[in-house]
Amino acid sequence: MRKVCLLAHVSLDGYLGGENGEMDWITHDDEIFQYVTDHFQSVDTCLYGRVVYQMMEGYWPTVAKNPNATKLELQHANWVESIQKIVFSTTLEKVEWKNTRLIKTEVAEEISKLKNQSGKKMMIFGSPRLTHSFLEIGCIDEFLININPVILGKGIPLFKNIQERMNLELLNIRIFKSDVVGLHFAKKNKE
Repeated sequence: MRKVCLLAHVSLDGYLGGENGEMDWITHDDEIFQYVTDHFQSVDTCLYGRVVYQMMEGYWPTVAKNPNATKLELQHANWVESIQKIVFSTTLEKVEWKNTRLIKTEVAEEISKLKNQSGKKMMIFGSPRLTHSFLEIGCIDEFLININPVILGKGIPLFKNIQERMNLELLNIRIFKSDVVGLHFAKKNKE
């Protein structure tokens, strides 16, 4: 069975974004970029909510033509261009980025079908509302969380409306030179 993994950059006090969704506080240097890129080797499907999808679609297809793009940026741009992308949105009418499909309804059923297909992991990129929805239906299997050395005080929380306890096991911890701490957790199987 395929797994759903959440990749999130959070503040020390647990926010994915500032009050208005701002992310200018996120530390994202080459060391962190390489760490995240290494995790992409086990991923064959990107999962997005509308806002993050539109942000990614507006940026990554332009990187290949940017003469100032780094090797890691070019590598990621090529990877994300070729991989399957799924957008969960009730407001988008269509998606046009290569290898992208739109899911508007029956999210739990669609995720169940996707998890039962053969393939690698599926990764949610930030996408706060999608993350909250997936947490509510209990379909996130792994958490790749980069804790940034900043306290926002208010904003968009990582965890919201959690209905039941979820036990996790720590798979890995990484401390970066920038003082970001990378945590990789997996959902524990019920005994």
